[in-house]
Amino acid sequence: MIVLSPIGQRRANQFCKKFYGQDTKTGGKRYRRRGLLDEIPHIKLARGVVIVSRKDAPEVIRFIEKFGAEFHVRDVILTPEDEAALRRADRR
Repeated sequence: MIVLSPIGQRRANQFCKKFYGQDTKTGGKRYRRRGLLDEIPHIKLARGVVIVSRKDAPEVIRFIEKFGAEFHVRDVILTPEDEAALRRADRR
């Protein structure tokens, strides 16, 4: 879980763009600014809740810490469907 309120709205917007990526349209052209999660297999469980593999967790934690955001790390037991989704995401 990621809580962004302590870092202010402007910094939270910056975090979201760099973490999740951003679809942008300029002059009628569309493009995608890639974010950290474009490179890391993940499952977006709910707003602000992301599941990543244990091996990718340190990279995600370092990124969040750079922004000074509050976050929580938990071990979870994945359903077989979630495990399959994470494996599919890993192949991208």
